[in-house]
Amino acid sequence: MTIRVLVAEDQAAVRAGLVLILRSAPDIEVVGEAEDGEAAVRLARALRPDVVLMDVQMPRLDGVSATRQVVAEGLADVLVLTTFDLDEYVFGALRAGAAGFLLKHTEARDLLEAVRTVARGEGMIAPAVTRRLIAEFAGTTPARTADPAVLEALTRREREVLSCLAEGLSNAGIAVRLSMAEATVKTHVSRLLGKLELRSRVQAAVLAQELGL
Repeated sequence: MTIRVLVAEDQAAVRAGLVLILRSAPDIEVVGEAEDGEAAVRLARALRPDVVLMDVQMPRLDGVSATRQVVAEGLADVLVLTTFDLDEYVFGALRAGAAGFLLKHTEARDLLEAVRTVARGEGMIAPAVTRRLIAEFAGTTPARTADPAVLEALTRREREVLSCLAEGLSNAGIAVRLSMAEATVKTHVSRLLGKLELRSRVQAAVLAQELGL
């Protein structure tokens, strides 16, 4: 299956480089390019890509606001590009429901794999920022008030999966850790996100950290 990607980046040279990398993969198709956040949302509505590769600092409408709209409308999964490993915008993108975070200086092969991972419905954070992002977010934002009844509704297996999400594990990694089929892991992730009223597995990872799971 071909993964349809929309690239949103205001710097023409950087955007051209990203497009070049993406087009080098036979399973990825670049369906559109946006130079600002407003264009990103507009094109996402028109093209319905599988993944939007979204820069955070863009004119007219920043990447965080654009991500919020794209996610809220269910237009695509969003993979956020950030220059710094703890860019302040990343936290806003996390709250907005971004499915993944990637540094701009990431190697080409890792960029392609990140797009594939997000397209499979598995959120991801670049290895260099996973633990720092989760720890920083949990430590600098007000504690989430979780509904005990909702948490109690989680099965033992779902709690185990949630704990694995806190470590930034992929579905494949969780499957190995818990000795279960990858398809079963995906089902557990989907169910626990619904029960906890979260929009992404990255948000689930942060919540798990806050709950000490």
